[in-house]
Amino acid sequence: MTDSPLSGRIALVTGASRGIGRAVALGLAKAGAHVIIAARSVGALESLDDEIQAIGGAATLLQLDLKKGDRVDQVGPTIFQRWQRLDILVANAGILGPLSPLGHTTDDGFVSTIDINLVANWRLIRTLDPLLKRSDAGRAIFLTSGAASGKYAYWGPYAASKAGLEALVKSWAAELVNTPVRANLINPGATRTGMRAKAFPGEDPETLPSPEALVPLFVDLASPGCARNGEIVNFREWRTEQGATGSTIEISPDA
Repeated sequence: MTDSPLSGRIALVTGASRGIGRAVALGLAKAGAHVIIAARSVGALESLDDEIQAIGGAATLLQLDLKKGDRVDQVGPTIFQRWQRLDILVANAGILGPLSPLGHTTDDGFVSTIDINLVANWRLIRTLDPLLKRSDAGRAIFLTSGAASGKYAYWGPYAASKAGLEALVKSWAAELVNTPVRANLINPGATRTGMRAKAFPGEDPETLPSPEALVPLFVDLASPGCARNGEIVNFREWRTEQGATGSTIEISPDA
């Protein structure tokens, strides 16, 4: 894959066992990157590794539970020992959390949503910032949601976590201006994932884009030539800019 757009790049994808993370990991591998695939389930990672090998790609498995802060803190040193740098971070892992009135939300439901969707990503930034700066063109991509606007009832914990993540990544991006690193967020919109099905159980998933449809956008933002920084890139707007076709049903919020 020496002629591929990400040939020789080292990428880390969290939440790689399913959904968008799995599709992106496969896409980055197909584009030539060596992908460190991270998730809690080793079995799912092994299955993904088989698929990556089948397309001629290469991967390294990393069992990672984002609830365990000490384990997240060790991701940077672990990658440094083998590669001394990181070129691409796709911080995809996240949870929906409780969808309920805030007055009925439990301590555990609220705190766990913030811990996984926001605090764990701060820990990833802290542990991987030095490695991304060792790359000639470090690229970091995070996932946000239209729910971050806070205008949807019963989405409080998830909305707060994503709004916080947007502010966090934009602040970090401002710090990165004079470095080779660029950090952005993607709002995928309504996508055919398990999280979406949980939030909208009556929705026909066939009306939604598949996770694979998002891959070209991730590859674009992960490429050394990408100059975007501190932006929220809406998948549907990006697809329109690229001249892509296809229709989907818009249902808000974009989980």
